[in-house]
Amino acid sequence: METYLPDEVAVESGLLSRLILDGRIKGRILVHSSIIRRLEHKALNGDFRGLEELENARKVAENLGLKFEVLNGDPNLDPKEALRELALKANSTIVTSDYVSATIAKALGIKALYEKAQAERCLDEFFKDGVMSVHLKEGLPPRVKKGRPGRWTFEVLHDKPLLKKDLEDIINDVLSRARAGEGFIETDRNGSTIIQLGAYRIVVARPPFSDGLELTAVRPIIYRHLEDYNLPSKLLKRLAEQAEGILIAGAPGMGKSTFAQALAEFYLRGEKIVKTIEAPRDLQLPDEVTQYSKVMGGSQEIHDVLLLSRPDYTIFDEMRDTDDFKLYADLRLSGVGMVGVVHATTAIDAIQRFVGRVELGMIPSIIDTVIFMKDGEVAKVYSVESVVKVPHGLKEADLARPVVVVRDFLTEEPEYEMYVFGEKTFVIPIKRKSSKEQTILNSVNALLRRHMEGAYRVEVNGGVLEIYVSKESYSTITRKYLRKLERIGRKAGFTEVSIRVMG
Repeated sequence: METYLPDEVAVESGLLSRLILDGRIKGRILVHSSIIRRLEHKALNGDFRGLEELENARKVAENLGLKFEVLNGDPNLDPKEALRELALKANSTIVTSDYVSATIAKALGIKALYEKAQAERCLDEFFKDGVMSVHLKEGLPPRVKKGRPGRWTFEVLHDKPLLKKDLEDIINDVLSRARAGEGFIETDRNGSTIIQLGAYRIVVARPPFSDGLELTAVRPIIYRHLEDYNLPSKLLKRLAEQAEGILIAGAPGMGKSTFAQALAEFYLRGEKIVKTIEAPRDLQLPDEVTQYSKVMGGSQEIHDVLLLSRPDYTIFDEMRDTDDFKLYADLRLSGVGMVGVVHATTAIDAIQRFVGRVELGMIPSIIDTVIFMKDGEVAKVYSVESVVKVPHGLKEADLARPVVVVRDFLTEEPEYEMYVFGEKTFVIPIKRKSSKEQTILNSVNALLRRHMEGAYRVEVNGGVLEIYVSKESYSTITRKYLRKLERIGRKAGFTEVSIRVMG
């Protein structure tokens, strides 16, 4: 009698039950204990799909008079290794919907019954009529964003809540297609999985990491060339001939990655060697561009590979933590042309994210051009340079020091100055203020200088006094000095005093 060894994927996806019902499995079915342990672990974390499918397969087998048994094995072995070892010894057949597992079995001479899991629902059915992202969560109706970056609407497709079983079907279909070579799994943790499937960037969250099973999928709906942005010839010339430390900044969904893709293709057409660092690898680029995974390779490995492969430009997509900023800075100082993509609410916030991570005086050597995206278009361009001068707002000549000047690239007017005074870093907006505004800012600056460490920025925006502080100083300022700052603001006629964390 033939013996069949289903793997975890075959059980969870319902493939085992279907093959039994179809009569393609007619012999003895052995479920390895390591698979049951894995299903138990998932159930303890709120995912009962595997155990439910296991019970269903057992009932179907027993109704058809087939033996369904549990085989105890070495608990230290990986379930896939355990199945292959057992199949080799007993000349059994592995049942799987995992393309890689089936390929390995074939290479080892193990009999394998492989078939893709059939999902009743798939992700593609939601991406219609200009949909840019899909948001699915168990117990809620399917929701989508339609439109383009900066100009989108949020829609509920229908009132019927999505069942957990249906969402599991969609997730299993995505994972099966990724394993079969249509994409790749970037990260796979207990509570989350990140998948790149063709043009889709997919994030799956599971309990206990999230409060329910959830899938979010995003796809680029606009492919643009750099010429489509109608950029001034002055900026095009800078990008082509001079800029080598570029930041592309903007809020989420404002078109940063789309512009980065266009810039990569622009450099490629200019006979430059272009590579990318991504997590996940979701930029849609020609095959000539090699895309490196930040997740699969550490900072040191990426650093070594890029220096040895000598690209002209490297696109660093989604710079988030200190290690990312330090890697960008190190590669730039090593002579590699860098284009970094960062989340920021204003263009100056993008530069400030380097403050404290690198020496202030090094910033112009690392960043020379900042491009701020809004609603899918280039909204602001800054150039960055270092000079020795008396900082804006100070008068004594002996206070001259190195100052980082941030200019509007097109008008060449200075808009911000960054400098170190004592042990603190100041970011000062340069614009003409009334004497009343200047008096207010002087009072606020005096208070902050006495009681706060680290960089900060003070701005007047209509009737709002906006104070930007570091993440480390935020709780101290709001807890101890908010009332005093509000009192200063009220006396000056401001309707609101807003304290925010610098992007």
